[in-house]
Amino acid sequence: MGVTGKSTLECSLSTELHSRGKLSYVLDGDNLCHGLNKGLGFSAGDLTEIFADTPKSWMCSRILNYKLALFSVFQISSAGFICTASLISPYRKDWDVCSAMLADANFTVFMNMHLSLCESRDAKGLYKLALAEKIKGFTGTDDPYELPLNCEIEIKEKDGACPTASAMAGQVVSYLEDKGLAQDQ
Repeated sequence: MGVTGKSTLECSLSTELHSRGKLSYVLDGDNLCHGLNKGLGFSAGDLTEIFADTPKSWMCSRILNYKLALFSVFQISSAGFICTASLISPYRKDWDVCSAMLADANFTVFMNMHLSLCESRDAKGLYKLALAEKIKGFTGTDDPYELPLNCEIEIKEKDGACPTASAMAGQVVSYLEDKGLAQDQ
Protein backbone atom coordinates (compact mmCIF):
# COMPACT_ATOMS: atom_id res chain seq x y z
CA MET A 1 0.00 0.00 0.00
CA GLY A 2 1.00 3.61 -0.25
CA VAL A 3 2.93 5.52 2.42
CA THR A 4 4.34 2.44 4.15
CA GLY A 5 7.97 3.59 4.07
CA LYS A 6 9.05 1.95 0.80
CA SER A 7 10.92 5.00 -0.51
CA THR A 8 12.45 5.68 2.91
CA LEU A 9 13.73 2.11 2.99
CA GLU A 10 15.09 2.36 -0.55
CA CYS A 11 17.06 5.54 0.12
CA SER A 12 18.51 4.22 3.37
CA LEU A 13 19.35 0.87 1.76
CA SER A 14 21.07 2.62 -1.15
CA THR A 15 23.19 4.65 1.27
CA GLU A 16 24.16 1.52 3.22
CA LEU A 17 25.06 -0.39 0.06
CA HIS A 18 27.12 2.56 -1.19
CA SER A 19 29.05 2.59 2.11
CA ARG A 20 29.93 -1.06 1.40
CA GLY A 21 31.24 -0.25 -2.07
CA LYS A 22 28.19 -1.63 -3.85
CA LEU A 23 26.63 0.04 -6.86
CA SER A 24 22.93 0.55 -6.28
CA TYR A 25 20.07 2.23 -8.07
CA VAL A 26 16.73 3.34 -6.64
CA LEU A 27 13.77 2.92 -8.97
CA ASP A 28 11.03 4.59 -6.96
CA GLY A 29 7.36 4.05 -7.80
CA ASP A 30 6.48 7.74 -7.46
CA ASN A 31 9.24 8.69 -9.90
CA LEU A 32 8.11 6.00 -12.34
CA CYS A 33 4.59 7.43 -12.27
CA HIS A 34 5.93 10.81 -13.35
CA GLY A 35 8.23 9.45 -16.05
CA LEU A 36 8.37 6.02 -17.66
CA ASN A 37 4.85 5.04 -16.59
CA LYS A 38 3.24 8.49 -16.84
CA GLY A 39 -0.48 8.20 -17.48
CA LEU A 40 -0.68 4.50 -16.68
CA GLY A 41 -2.88 3.45 -13.79
CA PHE A 42 -2.68 0.61 -11.29
CA SER A 43 -6.33 -0.10 -10.43
CA ALA A 44 -7.93 -3.48 -11.18
CA GLY A 45 -9.87 -2.30 -14.23
CA ASP A 46 -7.42 0.32 -15.37
CA LEU A 47 -6.93 0.68 -19.10
CA THR A 48 -6.00 4.32 -18.99
CA GLU A 49 -3.70 5.18 -21.84
CA ILE A 50 -4.41 4.51 -25.47
CA PHE A 51 -1.66 5.59 -27.81
CA ALA A 52 -3.04 7.79 -30.58
CA ASP A 53 -3.55 6.13 -33.96
CA THR A 54 -2.62 2.66 -32.75
CA PRO A 55 -4.65 -0.55 -32.51
CA LYS A 56 -6.50 -1.35 -29.29
CA SER A 57 -3.85 -3.96 -28.50
CA TRP A 58 -1.69 -1.02 -27.43
CA MET A 59 -4.00 -0.22 -24.53
CA CYS A 60 -1.93 -0.17 -21.36
CA SER A 61 -2.96 -1.59 -18.02
CA ARG A 62 -1.47 -1.93 -14.59
CA ILE A 63 0.38 -5.07 -15.66
CA LEU A 64 2.35 -2.93 -18.11
CA ASN A 65 3.39 -0.69 -15.21
CA TYR A 66 4.94 -3.65 -13.43
CA LYS A 67 6.51 -5.04 -16.58
CA LEU A 68 8.09 -1.69 -17.49
CA ALA A 69 9.41 -1.28 -13.96
CA LEU A 70 10.75 -4.81 -13.71
CA PHE A 71 12.27 -4.68 -17.17
CA SER A 72 14.09 -1.54 -16.02
CA VAL A 73 15.26 -3.39 -12.89
CA PHE A 74 16.53 -6.22 -15.08
CA GLN A 75 18.46 -3.84 -17.33
CA ILE A 76 19.98 -1.90 -14.43
CA SER A 77 20.87 -5.12 -12.57
CA SER A 78 22.50 -6.48 -15.71
CA ALA A 79 24.93 -3.56 -15.51
CA GLY A 80 26.10 -4.76 -12.08
CA PHE A 81 23.90 -2.61 -9.86
CA ILE A 82 21.76 -3.77 -6.98
CA CYS A 83 18.50 -2.22 -8.12
CA THR A 84 15.48 -1.70 -5.89
CA ALA A 85 11.99 -1.02 -7.19
CA SER A 86 9.58 0.58 -4.77
CA LEU A 87 6.18 -0.47 -6.07
CA ILE A 88 2.70 -1.02 -4.73
CA SER A 89 1.83 -4.56 -5.80
CA PRO A 90 -1.77 -5.13 -4.72
CA TYR A 91 -2.61 -8.19 -6.85
CA ARG A 92 -0.84 -11.51 -6.31
CA LYS A 93 -1.36 -12.80 -9.85
CA ASP A 94 0.18 -9.69 -11.40
CA TRP A 95 3.15 -9.79 -9.06
CA ASP A 96 3.69 -13.50 -9.76
CA VAL A 97 3.74 -12.91 -13.52
CA CYS A 98 6.13 -9.99 -13.29
CA SER A 99 8.46 -11.37 -10.63
CA ALA A 100 8.99 -14.42 -12.83
CA MET A 101 10.69 -12.03 -15.27
CA LEU A 102 13.59 -11.64 -12.82
CA ALA A 103 13.75 -15.28 -11.68
CA ASP A 104 16.35 -15.80 -8.93
CA ALA A 105 17.54 -12.18 -8.89
CA ASN A 106 14.25 -11.08 -7.36
CA PHE A 107 13.14 -10.85 -3.76
CA THR A 108 10.11 -9.24 -2.18
CA VAL A 109 10.03 -6.94 0.84
CA PHE A 110 6.54 -6.74 2.31
CA MET A 111 5.98 -3.49 4.18
CA ASN A 112 3.38 -4.74 6.65
CA MET A 113 1.86 -1.52 7.98
CA HIS A 114 -1.70 -0.94 9.17
CA LEU A 115 -3.95 1.33 7.14
CA SER A 116 -4.18 3.78 10.06
CA LEU A 117 -0.38 4.19 10.07
CA CYS A 118 -0.37 4.78 6.30
CA GLU A 119 -3.08 7.41 6.71
CA SER A 120 -1.13 9.18 9.47
CA ARG A 121 2.06 9.26 7.33
CA ASP A 122 0.27 10.50 4.19
CA ALA A 123 1.71 13.97 3.50
CA LYS A 124 -0.01 14.13 0.11
CA GLY A 125 -3.46 13.55 1.62
CA LEU A 126 -4.29 10.75 -0.84
CA TYR A 127 -5.92 8.46 1.73
CA LYS A 128 -8.11 11.33 2.93
CA LEU A 129 -9.20 11.99 -0.67
CA ALA A 130 -9.80 8.29 -1.32
CA LEU A 131 -11.86 7.85 1.84
CA ALA A 132 -13.89 10.93 0.82
CA GLU A 133 -14.43 9.14 -2.54
CA LYS A 134 -12.63 11.88 -4.45
CA ILE A 135 -10.11 9.33 -5.74
CA LYS A 136 -11.43 6.03 -7.12
CA GLY A 137 -9.53 2.75 -7.26
CA PHE A 138 -7.09 3.65 -4.49
CA THR A 139 -5.29 0.59 -3.10
CA GLY A 140 -6.34 -0.28 0.42
CA THR A 141 -9.51 1.82 0.43
CA ASP A 142 -11.97 1.01 -2.38
CA ASP A 143 -9.53 -1.17 -4.33
CA PRO A 144 -8.26 -4.39 -2.74
CA TYR A 145 -4.82 -5.19 -1.45
CA GLU A 146 -3.99 -8.88 -1.45
CA LEU A 147 -1.38 -9.73 1.16
CA PRO A 148 1.62 -11.48 -0.37
CA LEU A 149 1.79 -15.21 0.23
CA ASN A 150 5.52 -15.52 -0.26
CA CYS A 151 7.92 -12.76 0.62
CA GLU A 152 11.53 -13.05 1.64
CA ILE A 153 11.46 -10.07 4.00
CA GLU A 154 8.59 -8.70 6.07
CA ILE A 155 9.00 -5.33 7.75
CA LYS A 156 6.39 -4.68 10.42
CA GLU A 157 5.39 -1.57 12.30
CA LYS A 158 6.42 -1.43 15.95
CA ASP A 159 4.22 0.15 18.59
CA GLY A 160 2.11 1.82 15.88
CA ALA A 161 5.10 3.39 14.12
CA CYS A 162 7.16 2.63 11.07
CA PRO A 163 10.63 1.31 12.01
CA THR A 164 13.54 3.68 11.50
CA ALA A 165 15.08 3.87 8.05
CA SER A 166 18.33 2.33 9.30
CA ALA A 167 16.51 -0.54 11.02
CA MET A 168 14.59 -1.34 7.82
CA ALA A 169 17.74 -1.13 5.71
CA GLY A 170 19.58 -3.33 8.20
CA GLN A 171 16.94 -6.02 7.81
CA VAL A 172 17.35 -6.01 4.02
CA VAL A 173 21.16 -5.87 4.19
CA SER A 174 21.14 -8.92 6.49
CA TYR A 175 19.15 -10.79 3.86
CA LEU A 176 21.53 -9.67 1.10
CA GLU A 177 24.55 -10.72 3.20
CA ASP A 178 23.01 -14.16 3.77
CA LYS A 179 22.68 -14.45 -0.04
CA GLY A 180 26.26 -13.28 -0.58
CA LEU A 181 25.22 -10.05 -2.28
CA ALA A 182 26.23 -7.30 0.16
CA GLN A 183 29.70 -8.06 1.50
CA ASP A 184 31.98 -5.07 1.98
CA GLN A 185 34.42 -4.47 -0.87
